[in-house]
Amino acid sequence: MFAIGNTLVSLDVLEKEFCCDLGVCHGCCCIEGDAGAPISDEECEEVEKILPLLLPEMTKEAREVVKEQGISYIDPSGERVTSIVNNKDCVFARTDHNGWCYCLIEKAYRAGKITFLKPISCHLYPIRLSALSGAEYTVGLNYHRWDVCHCARVLGKKNKIKLYEFLKEPLIRRFGQAWYEELCLTAQEWAKQCKQ
Repeated sequence: MFAIGNTLVSLDVLEKEFCCDLGVCHGCCCIEGDAGAPISDEECEEVEKILPLLLPEMTKEAREVVKEQGISYIDPSGERVTSIVNNKDCVFARTDHNGWCYCLIEKAYRAGKITFLKPISCHLYPIRLSALSGAEYTVGLNYHRWDVCHCARVLGKKNKIKLYEFLKEPLIRRFGQAWYEELCLTAQEWAKQCKQ
């Protein structure tokens, strides 16, 4: 683990290679698994504001889930997550005629209809954030390894893209430019030490 500001960053974040290969996986991380994506109370408020815009684009099943339990729920671990359909699909996920999965929130953002991109947990994946109870370090960053992302590991290795490089935009969005620059310097120093 490396300390960057008030965070503890797993070595995997600096060392592992990763690059989403949507041509292979078709965005299946939004429709696989047994729980929704972590979402903060503040993000829930943002999504609630734009929900009227999203509802017409959602599947009938997703609309029913949202009507019954809302856009999020507390999972067995006690974490707030996005609501899901059939115990797997995020309510904000849609699949196009080619079988590609996409996020309705991100689609609306890219079209300039809203200013909220999507929950930071989705943007940062496969990095998962965990709250730390210590006074000095409050957030831990860990690499979540999942079988559905095998193609991303293959493409990352082929193109020599480290996980922290691939996730530059969401890392800056969450922690800021100065934090990211310090992370890059730490990664470079670590790489030099490993070559010695």
